[in-house]
Amino acid sequence: EVQLVESGGGSVQAGGSLRLSCATSGFAFEDYSIAWFRQAPGKEREGVACISNIDRRSDYADSAKGRFTISSDFAMNTVYLQMNGLKPEDTAVYYCNYIATITQIYWGQGTQVTVSS
Repeated sequence: EVQLVESGGGSVQAGGSLRLSCATSGFAFEDYSIAWFRQAPGKEREGVACISNIDRRSDYADSAKGRFTISSDFAMNTVYLQMNGLKPEDTAVYYCNYIATITQIYWGQGTQVTVSS
């Protein structure tokens, strides 16, 4: 059974940092890309960052560039999202995502990030 479990969310003040974790199981972690998405109240879910566990390449939304870093721990089958310089507009529920095939798309349950000004 494929599982993605996010953790590490919380409440911080603007300028603070958080590290989100996405612990995965049930699939060949090293063969796929993992992505982080977020959804703020009243807004559509948007991509934040992704990483390929095959070639280690990563990509970021413009809003995340220079502040967020995505990384993979192959011993723990876990993807991290280090978020620095947090802003109130980063407030959202953050989800990790794994796409096995076009009809097999998996999401975690999400973790809340709240940034106060």
